[in-house]
Amino acid sequence: MPVDFNQHVIAEFRANKGRVGGPFEGARLLLLTTTGARSGAPHTVPLGYLPDGEGRTVVIGSAGGAPAHPAWFHNIRANPRVTVETGVFTFEADAVVLRGAERDQVFARAAEADSGWADYERKAGRRLPVVVLRPVSGVPNASAWGDALKLVHDAFRRELALIREEIARSGPGLGSQLRINCLTVCQGLHHHHASEDGQLLPFLDEHHPELAGTVARLRREHEAIALLLDELERVVSADGADPAAVLSEVDRLVAELEAHLDYEERLVPVLNAVQP
Repeated sequence: MPVDFNQHVIAEFRANKGRVGGPFEGARLLLLTTTGARSGAPHTVPLGYLPDGEGRTVVIGSAGGAPAHPAWFHNIRANPRVTVETGVFTFEADAVVLRGAERDQVFARAAEADSGWADYERKAGRRLPVVVLRPVSGVPNASAWGDALKLVHDAFRRELALIREEIARSGPGLGSQLRINCLTVCQGLHHHHASEDGQLLPFLDEHHPELAGTVARLRREHEAIALLLDELERVVSADGADPAAVLSEVDRLVAELEAHLDYEERLVPVLNAVQP
């Protein structure tokens, strides 16, 4: 993408917590900052990405189908430590270039989900590099606890909406990447609620006993949502998974989760009053 267009997307991404319009409306997008292989200066680009489970993400060096690898790819080969912005989190990551069969498997998965990747490769006349970003450390893009909670919640809402759209248009089968998208958001929700059960709710027990009823309800809802997540994971992982059955489970989860998130966000003012 032209530099001026990139800068516009970057500014919009940062201003709107990861959301952009135009050709990237509804796309999974991140900002990748690399260190220039020659200049040593930071270089930021917006990139589409694919979930890869366990917090990892995949980016592909398509350069819009250009014949040469993009500059960011040359940078990571020289300096694999990068900074990633998702709109919710900013984190350091190690960029790992996939090789051989592993690269081919992940690229085939991406092309199955979106034929545009294969079109880019044909247009470019080169094997597009496939890179996994492995998180090292990071923080939410909000200084107050309540604002950070709302950011994370909105990210789950957006990802589930994307997954629902992907399932609805998936046709008779459930592709490998779509399975990973579903399982990744399930893992993320399990982790988020486990973190709340281990840190947030005990904090409220100790410092806000007047919220005992609210905390008890949140714990019950975490247990109920965990069962829905387990069922969604079971349906998604089954051989010959039926998209209609998966969509039904996603809709059940979304309905329960939206009500839970809305209720939990009543705590935002309480959490924002906590000194970090």
